[in-house]
Amino acid sequence: MMEMLAGTQFWVSLAQIIGIDIILSGDNAVVIALATRSLPLLQQRKAILFGSMAAVAMRVTLAAVAVEMLTLPYLKMIGSVLLLWIGIQLLLPDDHGESQGENGKKSNGNSLPAAIRTILVADLVMSLDNVIGIAAAAKGNLVLLVMGLAISIPLIVFSSTAILKLMDRFPVIITLGAALLGYVAGEMLVTDPALAHWMESQISLLHQAAPIAGAVVVVLAGKALGRRAAARKT
Repeated sequence: MMEMLAGTQFWVSLAQIIGIDIILSGDNAVVIALATRSLPLLQQRKAILFGSMAAVAMRVTLAAVAVEMLTLPYLKMIGSVLLLWIGIQLLLPDDHGESQGENGKKSNGNSLPAAIRTILVADLVMSLDNVIGIAAAAKGNLVLLVMGLAISIPLIVFSSTAILKLMDRFPVIITLGAALLGYVAGEMLVTDPALAHWMESQISLLHQAAPIAGAVVVVLAGKALGRRAAARKT
């Protein structure tokens, strides 16, 4: 163990993993911020911490099987649909028994477990591609993989907290965050192995149009359902 820690390659690989995770954690931070924005402050902090730790643990687990999983047909299709659904749900207005939280903010009845479940499902879907780069940098070294991802926890927590503060000042970020999930969903759809042969015979524009279409679908559907829910309350 000490010999491994003393090796230059170990620290180079560790730096690579941390760098990759910083780059890939942006969408995770957005999901965490969106899923926890309506919780009371204390529960919000717990959800950010637990969600971030669970996201990192999930990446460690997925790293061992991600390459094989990504070759399975229809898996990305299912993930794409799930991500679209999550993006739409995160755009719905706060309702269902609003009450004042511990910090004076309104709570929409969302519970801490519900927020963490949303974070886990979204991270599971988005991490299938992401962990390949991390696993490649670790070169099969589980200790290196765990260390690199564990160090990334405070980075995700900080990013999520910063995005939450920005959401309070600029609500449009909520819409942009949901659109990002739709964009990622579109990217996943066109790279599914079941569609690979068909996509190769089509114009490359589809690869660019699908992510944009995913973002548009999430925003339009989320806003439409939100207006309908608001109309039912009046």
